[in-house]
Amino acid sequence: MSATLQLRSKGSFTIPASLRQKYSLEEGAVFTLVDLGDGSFYLTPNRSNVPEFVAEMTALRKEAGITIEELLEGLTEQRQRLYAERQRAIESME
Repeated sequence: MSATLQLRSKGSFTIPASLRQKYSLEEGAVFTLVDLGDGSFYLTPNRSNVPEFVAEMTALRKEAGITIEELLEGLTEQRQRLYAERQRAIESME
């Protein structure tokens, strides 16, 4: 599908409603515009991966039978273990 867009005085243009609906684009959506160097541009929406990541982590947590409370309880221990590993790596480089 192609669409003709008209650049307005402040540099804005409207993406056709059919494309906004198709790709679930809402007001305030952020895009990346790449100048291909030959007068062509590539426009793509910036999408957050956070919701997908949260859903995946929730599924893994539930599959493992771990509650959020249990996950948080182990956080301090994991941080201490990681810190100790980093310290050993630094000391071994000296």
